[in-house]
Formats: sequence, structure tokens, C-alpha cells
Amino acid sequence: MGKQLQENDSHSVSLGDSYDTAGSIATNVADGFTMVAVGDLIVTRPLTKGKHQGFDVVVKILQDADVTFGNMETSIFDIRSFSGSPQAEYGGAYHVSLPALGPDLKEMGFNVVGRANNHSLDWGVEGMRETSRALDENGIIHAGVGDNLAQAGAARFLETARGRVALLSCASSFTPLSRAADPAGEASGRPGLNSLRLARSVVVPPEMLEGLKGISNALPGPRPGHDDPERVVVAGTTYKVGDKAAYSYEASPRDVAGILRNVRQGKQFADFCIVTNHGHEPGNWSQEPPDYERSFAHRLIDAGADAYICHGPHQLRGIEIYKGRPIFYSLGNFIMDDLRTPVGADMFAAYGKDPRIDTDAEVTAEEMGRGYETDPGFSDPVFYESIVTVSRFEQNRLAELRLYPIELGHSKRLANRGVPRLADAQQAKEILERLQKLSERFGTQVFVDNGVGVIRVGSSLPR
Repeated sequence: MGKQLQENDSHSVSLGDSYDTAGSIATNVADGFTMVAVGDLIVTRPLTKGKHQGFDVVVKILQDADVTFGNMETSIFDIRSFSGSPQAEYGGAYHVSLPALGPDLKEMGFNVVGRANNHSLDWGVEGMRETSRALDENGIIHAGVGDNLAQAGAARFLETARGRVALLSCASSFTPLSRAADPAGEASGRPGLNSLRLARSVVVPPEMLEGLKGISNALPGPRPGHDDPERVVVAGTTYKVGDKAAYSYEASPRDVAGILRNVRQGKQFADFCIVTNHGHEPGNWSQEPPDYERSFAHRLIDAGADAYICHGPHQLRGIEIYKGRPIFYSLGNFIMDDLRTPVGADMFAAYGKDPRIDTDAEVTAEEMGRGYETDPGFSDPVFYESIVTVSRFEQNRLAELRLYPIELGHSKRLANRGVPRLADAQQAKEILERLQKLSERFGTQVFVDNGVGVIRVGSSLPR
């Protein structure tokens, strides 16, 4: 600790930053610092005053941490006086929450939330700004959206008794026109979210690629990539050769460079840095992260992040410890209480429903049962099972991760579903066994201690 190095990516630093022996800007928090991280907050009403069995036990875990993070996947405003309208193309409902949710999130213990996701601009710029106002009024730090890209990508800071925390939020899954942009010439900046654009290609075995080249040759027009023996473009989709059929992603170098710079700056101004990404890739059906993400997560930690938190697929993915920092490849759902969200005409049409006959609840139930695109639907219990993670740091190192299995009432009727409570012994066992298998590929051992998952890190740094 304390060794002065040159910053990663050839950025020389003379700011007095301390580096650990693995080359990352050192963590600088007091002993006992704890971070709680959960997944998606799809919540439309205040919950702490309601009659939700077991919810108070979960809330106590959230309240006891120095910093408590969740992905804010809804807008907050009073729809009776709201001047905006649903502006995004349908992307899985138009989430909106009552204004009372602001103080209720604070009561739950949330003091930082990510804002960059595919619901950030459901209700346009008006909804984005109203939500910012509601969070600001309740002292909840939020990052990931803004009136231009510089604002959306910037770190936001939380002061705690054990250290100053920086939060940065980006999204690889977002709706059209949601991406923030900076001013250029006479054009003003565009409000929106901090994007991580991905170029998707389809990996196919060699024999399939030859067939696709035949299709490309038969189609009229130019043939991009036609001269590459391991790549062909057909109707706008890039196919490349591999061992088996799969999806592959390449992150935009420009977006990655901007995010890494903001991470570096965020950590230079803070003692602890959280980076969060919202991505559904390759789909909600997948328990494995997309192929680009592990390298991206490592680069973020090399740039100064103390934790990388991904959310979006609505189910758990594995956990990795890299250079003594936690990487959560998906934390699934924490709250999935979508009772008051107006469905909107696009969503009625997507499910073949008629707003003159069918109700919002019936369309929501259809979505919960069928899902969207190629996903299996949210009727699977896996979407109602997750964990609350508690990371504890001692001597500026991650000492222990505790993983509390939760369930969101999959078997309950729609009106009572979606509020977390600790899973019973059998369900907790099943959740943790699944997490053990998902984490094995990252070299992570998850032990079980009385129904709670435990990852012990101690003072040793990983490979």
C-alpha cells in the first residue's frame, strides 16, 4: 500500500493517490466499512408502512450498512399532475412510482441508486428530471442520467462516517433516444443516460458460415465483410466463425474510454468507488454474462473501482473476486412490485390487448407469464429469487461477503407479489447452490453458514 505507480492506460498521476500491490488505486475506508448491494428496484408504492411479512428483517440489513445500493428502475412523479407522456418505445412497461416512494426508499436504507437503464427515459426528459428532484429532496445520491453526457457519466458522491463513496452508473441496454450526448458546435447536448454501446455479432460453426456466405452472395447490394474468410454480414447482422453458435459483443471503444476516465476521476475524489452497469445481454434467459463483460469489469477495477455491480437480466449470475474487489455479474430483482404502473398503448399492442376491454393488471399478468422477445417469461420462480449482498472491508481490503437469499413471493397473487423476505431453509439452500455453480467458473468459492452464503477473502489478493 502507498506505492506510487503510473496509472493504468498510460495516465500519469501526481495527485498523491495510493496504490495497492495489484496496481489499482487503493481503497481508503475505515475498518468495518460495509456495502450492501441489491438488484432491480421495480417498485411503485411505499412499502415500509405496509403489511409485508418478513420485509422488516430485510430492511434491517439494508439500514445497517455504510452504503446501500440498488438499481432505480422506475420514475417518480404524481401522474395526476405530470405534464409529460410515455416517450420511449415499449421496452417492458412504463414504470412510475408515487412521490411517497422517495422518503420510503430512504427509510429502507438506500442512500445511493443507479439511474442508467432501459427505463430511464420511459417518461421522457420530464420524467427523468422529476425523478431526480424526488431523489434529491430525500438525500439519495444517484448517477447515470443528466442533461448531457458529461452529467450522465459523472461520479456522484456520498459522505459516510467511514469514507467518501463515489457512484458511477452506465447501461448497455437502453431504449432508442435514451442515450445522452454532449454539445457539438451549434447543437446543444441531449439529456439522457450514460451509455455503453455494444456491437452484437452471431458466432456460428464454419459450415454454417459457408451457408451464410451463399445467402450473402445471392442477395442484391453491397456485401460488407465479404472478403473476410471468418466473417460475413447478412441483412445487417454480422456472423463470425467459432466453435458453436452463440452471441458475441464488442463494447464501443469511445464509450469505454469515457467510462474509464470517469471512474479514474471518481476514485481520485473519493475513498471508495462503485461502478454499476445495467445490461440484459445476451438475454434474460441467460445465467451467464455476455462475453465482453468480464474484461470490461476487470478494466474498471484496474481504473479504480472498488466494486462492479451489474443488473438487468432479472436473475442471479455469478460472483467474482478480482484484485480483492467484488464483481457481481447480476443481482437479479430486489423488489418487483409493479402494481400501479400505467401500461400505455404500446404495451397493450405488444400483447394483443385492447385498452377498451382489458385492464392494466391483465396486461401486466400477461407479461409476467410470457416475458418478451425470446425470454421464457417471468413466471419462472428464478425471477423471484435473489440475494442481498453485504461486503465488509477491513484494513482497506474486502474481508468477507455475506449473501442473504431472498424470495419475492412467486406463489402469491399479483397484488401481493414482489416484496422481498428472507427465503426459508430449503429455498435458501437451492438459491445458494445455484449461486455456487454460477460462481465456480470465476474461481469463487461460496460457503454456506446457517442458510447464508459466505465468501471469505481475507488479506490475500487473487490471481
